[in-house]
Amino acid sequence: MEFYHVLNRGVDKRNIVKDEKDHLRFMQGLFMYNDRNTLARNARRSPTQRHSQKERDCLVHIHAFCLMNNHYHLLLSPVNEDLTNLSAFMRKLNMGYAKYFNEKYDRSGALWQGKYKSVLIEKDAHFLYIPYYIHLNPLDQKFPEWREGKVVDSSTAIEFLRTYRWSSLPTYLGEPHYRSITDRSQLKAVLGTTITQQKTIISIITDPRQAADSELLE
Repeated sequence: MEFYHVLNRGVDKRNIVKDEKDHLRFMQGLFMYNDRNTLARNARRSPTQRHSQKERDCLVHIHAFCLMNNHYHLLLSPVNEDLTNLSAFMRKLNMGYAKYFNEKYDRSGALWQGKYKSVLIEKDAHFLYIPYYIHLNPLDQKFPEWREGKVVDSSTAIEFLRTYRWSSLPTYLGEPHYRSITDRSQLKAVLGTTITQQKTIISIITDPRQAADSELLE
């Protein structure tokens, strides 16, 4: 299985979400656009509802995600290792959300900076770090010093990450949010228990050497 770190940001680094409804609409897009079938069938489904993956014909496995104000990060694997599945999903996701955003805010033109960036994860070291790098992005809002490994109050930082609603980290820590979006079968063995994940996060955000290693994924 090949893993891809996929990211994109708003044009001119502008915000792509402005309120809670925008965040929820992007989450919904992660779920409903990940289906080879027509959108009409899934239009009313919610990512917080439980649906068997067998009901859908998924294009990608979404292993991890994080939505920030002006960009997003995804860790994806195309179904059947077919890159056309990944490109089809990303086209539907970006175009579908841009249409929603432009209609809501009465704007026109490009929402995204350009075509999404897709990076194949080839090194084991990067594979081990990338889920954490994606999940730690929300710390930029309150603990930007994490990127230098200089967080002092790690317990508060962990709690902030646990309660950040627009990331798959809470799901990996046992929360019920957005379980229908993510395929956690591959990363659970790598990330380990909740305690193991928290210890790794603390080591990254409080150790300048490990923080520097995670920056290689930027």
